[in-house]
This record gives sequence, C-alpha cells and structure tokens, in this order.
Amino acid sequence: MTALAHKLARLKQQAGGAAPSAGSVHRLSPQPVETPVRPGAQPIRPAAGAERSPSGRIEEAPAPIWERAPDPAPGAAERHARQVAQLRKLMGLRPGARDWQAPSRDRTLDGEEIAPGLRRIEIRQPAQPPADVLDLSELRHEPTEASRILAFDTETTGLAGGTGTRAFMIGAADWHDGSLRIRQLLMTTLGAERAMLAEFARWLSDDTVLLSYNGKSYDRPLLSTRYTLARLPDPVIGRAHIDLLHPARRRWRGVWENCRLATIERQVLGVVREDDLPGSEAPAAWLSYLRGGSAEKLRRVGHHNAQDLRSLTGLLEHFVNLAERSLPL
Repeated sequence: MTALAHKLARLKQQAGGAAPSAGSVHRLSPQPVETPVRPGAQPIRPAAGAERSPSGRIEEAPAPIWERAPDPAPGAAERHARQVAQLRKLMGLRPGARDWQAPSRDRTLDGEEIAPGLRRIEIRQPAQPPADVLDLSELRHEPTEASRILAFDTETTGLAGGTGTRAFMIGAADWHDGSLRIRQLLMTTLGAERAMLAEFARWLSDDTVLLSYNGKSYDRPLLSTRYTLARLPDPVIGRAHIDLLHPARRRWRGVWENCRLATIERQVLGVVREDDLPGSEAPAAWLSYLRGGSAEKLRRVGHHNAQDLRSLTGLLEHFVNLAERSLPL
C-alpha cells in the first residue's frame, strides 16, 4: 500500500469507516450533493455562466476583469487599471480606444458627392474685388489681376507635417461673376484623397496666383507631398504665391499679442467668430466622423475653413487699400 493509501486508511478509520483494501483503487471523486426539492416545486437550474463547486453548490462564474469594480483597498484602482491595460494590449486594442461606437444619426454633410467619398461644397456671396488690377506694393508683389487670385486653406489630420499628415479638406476662394465664390473639397473616406487632389488641380489655371496665410511654410509643402505620394503632377510647387503672414508680421508684430489669423482679422477687419471650432479640434472631428460619429463638428470645421478664406480675401483688400492711400496725389 502506498503512503497515500495508508494516509487515506487512517483518515477513514478515524472517521469510523472501514479501511480500504490494499488492492483497491483510491480515487477522490467528489459526489454532487442534491438539494432537496419540495413536492410541486421546480428544481433550481444553474444560470448561464454559473459553475457547480466540488461540494455541489452552484456558483456564479466570475465577471471579466474589465467588468469588475475595483477592490476598495488602497491602490486597488491603480492595479485594476494596469490589469485592464494589459488585457487590452493582449487583445490588440489601442489604449483608451472604444471597442465599439454606435453610429450617430446625425451624418448629414453640406454639398454634394462628386466621387466616392469626396464631397464638393460651394458658397457664393455678393462681393467685388477692390479693383480689376490690384496694387500689391504693400505686399512687395507686382500688380496682379484680381481674377487670377485664388485664396486657399487646408484642414489637416495634424500640425506636425510630414508624410503621415494629410489634408482632409481643401478650401479655395476667388472673385467670380460678381461674387466671392468659396469652394471646398471634403474627404469622407481615406480612399478619396487622389480624387480630391485631382479636382483641386483643375481649379488652377496656368496664371493662377495662390493666396494664403502661412501657406508657403505649411499648406503648400503638405499638398506637394500628397501629390507626390499619389503620383500626380504637383500643380502648386513653383507657382506665384502671396503669403499674407509675412506682411502682417512686418506691419503688426509687437502691436497685437500675436500675428495669428484670428487675431489679425479681429483687430484689422473687425471679424468676431461665434461658435467657431478651433483648428486644433479639426482632426478629432474628422476622425470621429470616419468612425461613425456625428457630423456636427465636421460641419463646423467647414464653416471655420470658409471664414478663413473670407478673412484672407478681406486682408488682401486691406493691403490694397493701404497701397492706394499711400500713393502721391
């Protein structure tokens, strides 16, 4: 008899039972304990996810760790957060990302779809250029026909630049048929970028002069990178380009708190934006829409972009008027 068998035999004898024989098999097999049922009563059935313990009692299966409330002991919340983070990593989930987001009912966007995942928005308001030929001496630029000016501005997925940053909206404004025409291209899928770039290139003529605010350092290089990656001819590089940031700095640096477009338009043009979505929130608004979120903030991005274009043309008119006032009589 093995040592385990001797031990079991002694325990059996102490309990008042007969000792097992040497050749018998000694195996512990817990027997389920049946719960008495009153006549006419329904037997208790284990719930889904419940388990039966070795003693026969029905026990609830423990909830997943991410559904359990943290232990009230000191430091339990931090341990719980670490455990959840580890589980999310093992499951391939990004930290802080939602596993699932219910689609929003508010998915309406302005404009019309001109290609799969690409929308075109057009706004017109009565306006005339200050002159047919603009005196741009205050901008250190030669006189230029107003019809050649095209103001442009982009809304992008980030401000760092580089190949990982893309423009999800391109806006442009020009004087056309007695009005200021604002056109915007908006991607609603990542696959629409090539169509957007090709459409924007069609808006440019051989003699178009670009107008921007910090576009020489940010918007133009970013678009050039996207055209190169899309294997399309670059229509913006090497083109005549007026960047209003530089003359604004020469004239108002030290006068106002900064030379951001929002500051200059408020101080010089008297433009006060109401319910404006800051440009820093534009990437999150677009990504939220792509994941099925509401279109409300993305529409506000479009309104912000349109106001930037209005301010660009208004600031250009201001510099033209300054040049005319400085002419000798």
